[in-house]
Amino acid sequence: MSTPTVRLWDPVVRLFHWSLAGAFLANYFFTEEGENWHRWFGYYAVAWLAVRLVWGFVGTPAARWADFWPSPARLREHLRALISGQPYHRLGHSPLGALVMILMMALMLGLGVTGFLMEEVDYFWGADLPLEIHEFCANGLMALVGLHIAAALFESYRLRENLPLSMVTGKRRKLSEH
Repeated sequence: MSTPTVRLWDPVVRLFHWSLAGAFLANYFFTEEGENWHRWFGYYAVAWLAVRLVWGFVGTPAARWADFWPSPARLREHLRALISGQPYHRLGHSPLGALVMILMMALMLGLGVTGFLMEEVDYFWGADLPLEIHEFCANGLMALVGLHIAAALFESYRLRENLPLSMVTGKRRKLSEH
């Protein structure tokens, strides 16, 4: 007997997630800074950030900013549940997960802006500050990616549900089944 599921992540959210993951990992590990592929992966990622920003206002319910914005009250509630060992289940991002997602998006935008400044704005050619900020954003994003993966695996174990798979299929178990 199959477990009842609900469609959660729409195709735009899933394409955004995997596109940013692929572009970032390609640029971090496989391309050289300044080369065409590095630049185009960066532009591709920033374009997806723009799509996701708009989708957060007009997209499906789980994609909307209002659904998961990590307000202080939501963060406190989530932290209290974690500290006390109480369950905290939601279909979409948890408040801490949403905070990490927003930080990752901000760092990706920082990479795009600093990369553009270094490559396209004459004033910044040879300047160290944009490069230093670019490297800080890249390394900070890599640290958050590691945290994101670890948290997804931990929560998958804790909830007994394959959360990374839900970003492939778009489906999760119904909340009442947790």
